[in-house]
Amino acid sequence: MSGRSVEITLRKAGRTKIRYPAEVLAEREARLSVRAPWAAEGVRDFGFVRFEPGDVFVEHYWRDRWYTVKEVWSADGALKGWYCDITRPVEIGGAGVVVEDLDLDLWVSADGSEVLRLDEDEFAASGLTASDPEAAERAVVALDELARLGRDGLVELLR
Repeated sequence: MSGRSVEITLRKAGRTKIRYPAEVLAEREARLSVRAPWAAEGVRDFGFVRFEPGDVFVEHYWRDRWYTVKEVWSADGALKGWYCDITRPVEIGGAGVVVEDLDLDLWVSADGSEVLRLDEDEFAASGLTASDPEAAERAVVALDELARLGRDGLVELLR
């Protein structure tokens, strides 16, 4: 049901990294789309994009995919791009969404000219390849799929 509030919980290595409220925009069988303001304090400058107060994220979560996609919009309504997290399939319940981050990320600029694979060093250092080889393999496949979609038009995935 659109318009209701849910809580997004991002977990990493078994610990809660951040928790924030979001408004449901659409809910389908396997996908939930929400809108949330930039939830962290201050500005986060990645070099290729800045997340800052006033930014709005339209976030897409799937129960059956190993990633999430966040459309990043500036306060003035300009699309900055898409930040994609490689995750386990999310848990979507009545009160919220629980996301287990697997360290790999992808950035796709609004004009599609940049498709950047991120945090591959963190993923390698996480030990997931040894502790859960199947999840590690699925994470790499998901990153490859998103990188291809980023080059070919990520917007189609979100329709």
